[in-house]
Amino acid sequence: MEKSNNSFLEGFILVGFSDRPHLEMILFVIVLFFYLLTILGNMTIIFLSALDSRLHTPMYFFLANLSFLDMCFTTGSIPQMLYNLWGPDKSITYLGCAIQLYFVLALGGVECVLLAVMSFDRYAAVCKPLHYTVIMHPRLCGQLASVAWLSGFGNALIMVPQTLMLPRCGQRRVDHFLCEMPALIGMACVDTMDLEALEFALAIFIILAPLILILISYGNIAWAVRRVKSAAGRRKAFNTCSSHLIVVSLFYGTIIYMYLQPASTYSQDQGKFLTLFYTIVTPSINPLIYTLRNKDVKEAVKKVHLWEVREEE
Repeated sequence: MEKSNNSFLEGFILVGFSDRPHLEMILFVIVLFFYLLTILGNMTIIFLSALDSRLHTPMYFFLANLSFLDMCFTTGSIPQMLYNLWGPDKSITYLGCAIQLYFVLALGGVECVLLAVMSFDRYAAVCKPLHYTVIMHPRLCGQLASVAWLSGFGNALIMVPQTLMLPRCGQRRVDHFLCEMPALIGMACVDTMDLEALEFALAIFIILAPLILILISYGNIAWAVRRVKSAAGRRKAFNTCSSHLIVVSLFYGTIIYMYLQPASTYSQDQGKFLTLFYTIVTPSINPLIYTLRNKDVKEAVKKVHLWEVREEE
């Protein structure tokens, strides 16, 4: 028991890429660049969504939620990562590890459900265009966003204490660059089959159920688009959904690999690079994906630029 309590008293050591010191400085620059890009891009989306009345629609309400989520997600993990990459100190306190684990797990769950909500919004826009404003009224949008946030934080509230209470027999070295659930479960010196079964059951609710809803929504969208006779109509429907589909594919591809496999088969090196991808790359390119393919956002940017020019004059 004394050994198992060492991590609580002394914290953890995030090994990360310390066995490859030449790689750490390169990763520091890359991570810092993507972090700044994430903050700038997502703040721009939130700012434009609030400022331009043309963006006061359900789609941009959910997109603003996604942008806020991505900023919180990266801020909950990247500063500690940068600190550990910069110098020889790889330690993190027990409380710091618990907070990081909670927010990474919670916000990852929120994103899973929120992406499903956004796919339902796209289904309503494409398949029920005449009833879209009736279906996606502000109250329902608020309720759906609340369900997404509560689901993610509720899931983390169950899994984080269970993960942190596992006996580790004095083991403090986490073979990762952040406190992530698969790595912490892999450190346990007891049988974790029951916890992994609970993790899988909750993953069905948080990861697979939203994914099934996304697939159903896009199946219906594809069926509706097939019946559109004009090429312009099909192109408009494709442009409406393509950005969201790209984001879903990037996010779910890594999350399913990370959280739907047993800890015994978990590859640390693959896990590190996949975590890097969904922690720093995906949140930073989400704004680019949505803005580069979106006429409304481009027009809002031009409008803000014109305001700035007029103020200078």
